[in-house]
Amino acid sequence: MKFKAVIFDLDGTLVDSVADIADAMNQVLERYDYPTFTYEEYKIFIGHGLKNLAEKVIPAPDKTEQLVDEVFKGMLEVYKANCVVKTKPYPDILSLLNQLAETDLNLSIFSNKADALTKEIAMTLLPDCFDFVLGLTDETLKKPNPFKALEIAKAYNCETTDILFVGDTNVDMQTANNANMHGVGVTWGFRTKTELEANGARYVIDSPLELLDVLSV
Repeated sequence: MKFKAVIFDLDGTLVDSVADIADAMNQVLERYDYPTFTYEEYKIFIGHGLKNLAEKVIPAPDKTEQLVDEVFKGMLEVYKANCVVKTKPYPDILSLLNQLAETDLNLSIFSNKADALTKEIAMTLLPDCFDFVLGLTDETLKKPNPFKALEIAKAYNCETTDILFVGDTNVDMQTANNANMHGVGVTWGFRTKTELEANGARYVIDSPLELLDVLSV
């Protein structure tokens, strides 16, 4: 096996979390009598962090920095209490992680979700599977900034070209390329194969266990 580590995105890659995110944000939007959105619409909005999500769902005429912060904080309050109500691992994710645990590969998570929430979801639904679980602590360091991905590579003491970066959005593939890692796009998440390929995916897979084939190349 030529690869030494795998970094996974969380939402849309390891877990299907759109329902809990959407329910929390819609609850806050209803407080302001703003239009709400469907789960399918949220799949397009998600990927750049929850504050960015707040910016996207507030109607343009009312959008101010103060209101974005207010909606973001309100959504976080609701979501923190409900982040694993409907969220669950995608089919075959646990099987994949169990098989990867039998190898010498190092495994980590790097998400644009708030760090505490990323850790809570990983610990609840995917316990004891990862060396590092890193979420957003600073807006300037969110993907596609490769800083945290490069820090993981340093911690593993391996070359970035020895690492697969697995995700479901353009941001994940951009992060992989910015870090000089091999981007693996997944089609079971929130975005399309076309988007993944357009943003530099080295590989595109349609089911979690296909990652084993990539690792054996």
